[in-house]
Amino acid sequence: MTTLKLREIGDGVGVILPKEVLARLRVEKGDTLWVVDSTHGITLTPYDPDFETQLQAGREHMREYRDTFRQLAKRDPDVG
Repeated sequence: MTTLKLREIGDGVGVILPKEVLARLRVEKGDTLWVVDSTHGITLTPYDPDFETQLQAGREHMREYRDTFRQLAKRDPDVG
């Protein structure tokens, strides 16, 4: 477990993440983190939670139009 201390940064309050935490999150300076509400409080994650929703919608679309995508995949090599 890592303990973090809140620090005054300019007019706000911030948290300095130690190198070990950055390594565990697989992030570096300039990356974006999301704060997500969870059953245990909050989760700090480098993964956009909306992306999973978009990905699921894409999967459903591909499943619904499976035959169409299959036909498109059989394109004529002489066409392009």
